[in-house]
Amino acid sequence: MTPEEIMRRLEVLRVEHRDLDMAISALADSSGRDDLQLARLKKRKLRLRDEMATLEDALIPDIIA
Repeated sequence: MTPEEIMRRLEVLRVEHRDLDMAISALADSSGRDDLQLARLKKRKLRLRDEMATLEDALIPDIIA
């Protein structure tokens, strides 16, 4: 992937991560909340964060010490 493609993918992931955060908050605050669905959303959010970290690392050049 080129750096431009990585940046575009990161932006898409950030938007999805933000949306998941709002969905998790809304579900946690609801009276008839579904704990299984809440756990799935949190797990998805963590996977997104891991993918974002991997892509961010790909943007940083390796420095040989």
